Amino acid sequence: MPINLDRPASSVRRLRRVPAVILMLAALVVAGAPAGPVRASGGDAVITWNAYAVEALTSPATAATPGAGQTPPVAALHMAMVQLAVYDAVNAIEGGHEAYLSDLPAASPGASVDAAIATAAHRVLTGLVPALSVVVRDRLDALYEAALGQIVDGGSKTQGIAIGAATAQGILADRIGDGRYGPGSFTAGTEPGAWRPSAPAFISDPFAWVAGVRPFVLESSAQYQTEGPVDMKSLQYATEFAEVQSLGSSSSTTRTTAQTALALFYTESAVTLFNRTFRLIAAEQSLGSSASARLFASLAVASADSVITCWADKKHWSFWRPITAIRLADTDGNRRTAPDPAWTPLVATPPYPDHSSGFNCFSAAIAHSAKAFFGTDVMSFSVRNAAGVNREYARFSDIVRDTIDARVYLGLHFRNADVQGAWIGKKVAQWVAGHEFAPTD
Repeated sequence: MPINLDRPASSVRRLRRVPAVILMLAALVVAGAPAGPVRASGGDAVITWNAYAVEALTSPATAATPGAGQTPPVAALHMAMVQLAVYDAVNAIEGGHEAYLSDLPAASPGASVDAAIATAAHRVLTGLVPALSVVVRDRLDALYEAALGQIVDGGSKTQGIAIGAATAQGILADRIGDGRYGPGSFTAGTEPGAWRPSAPAFISDPFAWVAGVRPFVLESSAQYQTEGPVDMKSLQYATEFAEVQSLGSSSSTTRTTAQTALALFYTESAVTLFNRTFRLIAAEQSLGSSASARLFASLAVASADSVITCWADKKHWSFWRPITAIRLADTDGNRRTAPDPAWTPLVATPPYPDHSSGFNCFSAAIAHSAKAFFGTDVMSFSVRNAAGVNREYARFSDIVRDTIDARVYLGLHFRNADVQGAWIGKKVAQWVAGHEFAPTD
């Protein structure tokens, strides 16, 4: 049974103003458009354009349907921009909740929600810098024209396009100079515990600049900085060392078949995996346009700010990965650990520091945002991967339990990095839920 989404919420928020030129252009279009037919429900359009956006941003350039091939942290930032524009466009028409951007142009209740959704998503995606490839832009243009072609011409359609264009341009303008694609790197060290590039690529993440991006809602990327890695000389460190050395090894004899299946299930991009999951949930819950737009905006903003916080946390602590720690254990000052120079993880180690876990920052942000949105942790749902394999859950928070374990079984993180990453995601989600998208009725 669909869950009642009309619930009280508190909101203390910073105003983000739409540039005056955008307001003027939108107002001219809206003023010149007579009222049209009553709009159709846009819930399906929200889901559809979420799928288009994920595919355009994350699919490799070599895929059957090519995309920009953006890494999860970068794609998360751009998904937040898309979903915020969609949310503000729908909310400007249907009302009921606080806008993300202030001073948006007025929109007629008769404006086409579907036209607003398609326009907002399309304009943000094609307005991203660096630009998407011509192939991806052409496909998005074709999808947009097809979407508009299904809407009856008239004032309703024109007004929907106008408000979608205004919110898209507002979001794009708001994110100018936000730190995306700016300078930034993870600095390698040589002392015990210091992160350094590891096999197989031996490179530093070219997207370390994510750590310096201005958050969407948080006051700063250091707002939820973690306590950091555990003392390398402690018993806890030795215990976590032994766990990942045993269960995370590519040649492990202690990791069970079920543990391996769990680990490999959560190797897909978190952006693609969890957006797919919540498209299914939104459809199953029969969410309308307003609720769907608010759900995906909440998920996207929380995950984006969690990723920014996580990358800043990684840069601050710059702690070594298990592959380095295990191979160089004779330097860690802990008599309980022993080096294994040939140790390798189940999957290749990413080119950035261990602490905190980016996947768990993301998964916890998603889980706790969903919990806040639906007003309950309890819901039966499936997480579905790209191969169509489902994992069944009865609580949103159970996802986090699994992703914490999965990153250990993959040999990518010490457990503390996973737990602290999940803490970031939870705190960010709670902050977003308390500061954005509150009811106005």
